[in-house]
Amino acid sequence: MMPPLTTPVKVPPLPLRLDFDSVIVSLGSCFADEMAYRLLASGFRMEQNPFGTLYNPASIALAVERIIDCHEITENDLVQHEGLWHSWYHHGSFSRPTVAETLEACNRRLHQAHEAFRSACLLTITFGTAWVFEKTDSDQWAGACGQKPSLHNGTPITGNRIVANCHKLPASMFKRRMMTIEEIVALWQPLLNKIANFNSRLSILFTVSPIRHLADGAHGNQLSKATLLLATDMLCSACDNTATHYFPAYEIVLDELRDYRFFGPDMTHLTALAADIVYDRFQQATMTPAVIQQAHNNAKAARRQQHIPLH
Repeated sequence: MMPPLTTPVKVPPLPLRLDFDSVIVSLGSCFADEMAYRLLASGFRMEQNPFGTLYNPASIALAVERIIDCHEITENDLVQHEGLWHSWYHHGSFSRPTVAETLEACNRRLHQAHEAFRSACLLTITFGTAWVFEKTDSDQWAGACGQKPSLHNGTPITGNRIVANCHKLPASMFKRRMMTIEEIVALWQPLLNKIANFNSRLSILFTVSPIRHLADGAHGNQLSKATLLLATDMLCSACDNTATHYFPAYEIVLDELRDYRFFGPDMTHLTALAADIVYDRFQQATMTPAVIQQAHNNAKAARRQQHIPLH
């Protein structure tokens, strides 16, 4: 008898069932994008990262709050650097040459996400790292960026000045630190209640990205991931007002697959095969066999459409 070569991670069925009428909103790291691409190809209705790729819990929380409140980005939320205008709350994919173009790109997606939140049945949140960059209050901002940036005119979720993206501005303008478990929980607990009040049908699925952030070394990455895992566990355990669950993507990759053949050339990002395995486990936990089969057929049809005919 062949000995087992893996330690399978059990993923119990979640108390929600997705079908092709379901609206799914996804926010978080580049791993969230990997899952969203597969859901879209399978025929599901998705609102994918309306602020672009976000990594830390504070920036994701602020994006969710802005979406619920439909709180538009203004010129005060932008900074100019290297010929482009950037939003402190967005990924660089939203940066444009003019203020008007940047605001249009940001706010158009904001309104789309607000409407999707109204009808969504599932919100997936993927934390990538607990490390954050905080803006300093130095007057260096005005000299390097053309203006001194400020927080939005509303009340921020927290008193910090954590940015979603540094947009290649000088490192001296930021303080880098790791969020604490208590800080993440205190940030998200009231937000979960706000989400429930906005859409009581919405289930929330937390996950931690298995993609490693090795800029701080292997130990620093493990501390960050452990912080995220403990925070999400506390949120899922303590939340009474929302249907809040955890999906073990991190554990499937790091504890079950456990092999560098499932990672790309940079040894941190996943191969397509690894992402497919995680997506398959997600389907088994959230879909009926009939929906899984139809999703598989839809994905095959989408791949066929991408082929270029020879003649």
